[in-house]
Amino acid sequence: MSAEGKLSELKKRIKEILQDDVSISGVEFEGPELVIYTEDTLKFVDDGAMVRTLAKELKKRISVRPSSNILMEPEKASKAIYDIIPEEGGIKDIYFDMDKAEVIIEAEKPGLVIGTHGATLREVAKVIGWRPNVIRAPPIQSSVIKNIRRYLREESDFRKTFLKKVGRRIYSEKLIEDEWLRITALGGCREVGRNAFLLSTPETRILIDCGVSVGSEGMPYLYVPEVTPISNIDAVVITHAHLDHSGLVPLLYLYGYDGPIYITQPTRDLMALLLLDYLEVSAREGKKIPYKSALIRDAIRHTIPLKYGDVTDIAPDVKLTLYNAGHILGSSVAYFHVGNGLYNVAFTGDMKYERTFLFDPAFNGFTRLEALVMESTYGGMHDFQPSRREAEKNLKGEIERTLKQGGKVIIPAFAVGRSQEVMIALEGMQLEVPVYLDGMIWEATAIHSAYPEYLNKNLKNSIYQGENPFLSDIFVRGIL
Repeated sequence: MSAEGKLSELKKRIKEILQDDVSISGVEFEGPELVIYTEDTLKFVDDGAMVRTLAKELKKRISVRPSSNILMEPEKASKAIYDIIPEEGGIKDIYFDMDKAEVIIEAEKPGLVIGTHGATLREVAKVIGWRPNVIRAPPIQSSVIKNIRRYLREESDFRKTFLKKVGRRIYSEKLIEDEWLRITALGGCREVGRNAFLLSTPETRILIDCGVSVGSEGMPYLYVPEVTPISNIDAVVITHAHLDHSGLVPLLYLYGYDGPIYITQPTRDLMALLLLDYLEVSAREGKKIPYKSALIRDAIRHTIPLKYGDVTDIAPDVKLTLYNAGHILGSSVAYFHVGNGLYNVAFTGDMKYERTFLFDPAFNGFTRLEALVMESTYGGMHDFQPSRREAEKNLKGEIERTLKQGGKVIIPAFAVGRSQEVMIALEGMQLEVPVYLDGMIWEATAIHSAYPEYLNKNLKNSIYQGENPFLSDIFVRGIL
C-alpha cells in the first residue's frame, strides 16, 4: 500500500476510534510521529486520554496540531500568553512556528508555565488555538543552545519536508519477508576511539555512532561493502557527544547521507559544541580538517531528538528506545527491537554502572534482551578505580595543602562531563577561594544547567528548588 493509501486508512481508523466526536482535517507522517490536524483541539486539550488511546490503538507516536484557520494572530496570542502565565514563570521569549501551528515559550521555570497537571498550558491552548511547547531558558547563557534553537527555527521549511520524507520511509511497506540481523563492527573494537557499528536487516541499515580516533586521526571503516553507498543508510543513532562517538557524523553528509540522526537534545547541543572545537583545534595544530563547519549545521538540521524511554519506529522493521547510560549529559543506551519480535539488542555506548555526582546509574531493566554490545574501556580485570568519595577526599586534601602553602591549584579536565563532576565536588567543599573556569567549560556547564531533567534525582530536585550548584559564587568565568 502506498503512503497516501496508508494515511487514508489511518484517518478512517482515527475517526472510528474517536466515534466522529472530533473533526479531522488531515493526517501526515512527520518523522516517527503521526500528526493529526483538527479544528477540535480543545477536545484533545480537555481529554488527555484521547491521544493515549490513539497511540495505543494505532501503535504509533501521535502529535495533535490545530488547523490553521483557528489560530489567533501571533501578536494577540503573545499578549494572551503573558496574561495567562504567572510572572514567576519567567518567560524569556515567544516564537511562533506556522508550519507546526506551534508556539514555543522559552521560560526560566517551565513548571510554573505548565501549571499543576498542565492546567495553565491547557488554558493557553484553549485561548490562542496554537499548540504550546515550553522549553527551559538556560540559567547560564549558552551561545550554542541559542544558536541551535534559532537555526532550527530558520530551517523550519526544510525540517517539515525532511520529516515527511523520513516518516514515509519509516511507515513504508516491508518488501522482504525474510528476517535476520547482522552487526558489523566498523571501529571501536580492540581499540579506543572511532566507535561505529552497522546494524543491518533485509530492509534496513542503521549506523550506531560515527567517531574519530582523536590521537591517530583514524576513522571508521565506512568504505566496506556493508556500508557503501552511504546514501543507502536509513538512520544514524548517536549514543553520546564525545568525539570518539560523534566526531565524524558531519562527514556522512559529505559522502551522500541525507537521513535522520536520532539523539537526545543534550547530546545534540554538546555534539555541536565539541565538533566546532574539534575543527578549531585541528586548524590551530595544523592538522587536516575533515569537514567544514557548514556540514555541522547540516547534521544539526537532520537531528530528531528523542526522550529517554520513548519507543520510536525508525524503520519499517526496527524500533529504537534510548535509556540513560550515566556517562555524560544525555548519554544513551540504544535499545533496538528488530522485526516482529525477532531480536532485541542494546548498544551501551560509554556508560557508568554506579550513581555519580551528576547522573543516575545506567539503565539495565530490559524485559527482553538477546544481545548486549558493551563498552569495556577501564573494564579490565586490573582496572581498579578509587571510589568517588575517596577521590573527592584526596582532591580536597591536595587543595587544602596547596592553598595553605600559598600555591594555586590547576585541575586539567575534559570540558564535558569531568569538569562538571569536579565543579559539584568543589562546590560541596565550601572553599573560600574563587574557581576559574575556561570558556569551553563554562559553555558546557551552561548546557548542563539547561537540562536538569537529565541529571540525577537529588541534583535535579535541588535545581528545581532554586539551589543550583553550577550557579555558586565561587565559580568565575575566565582564567586567572
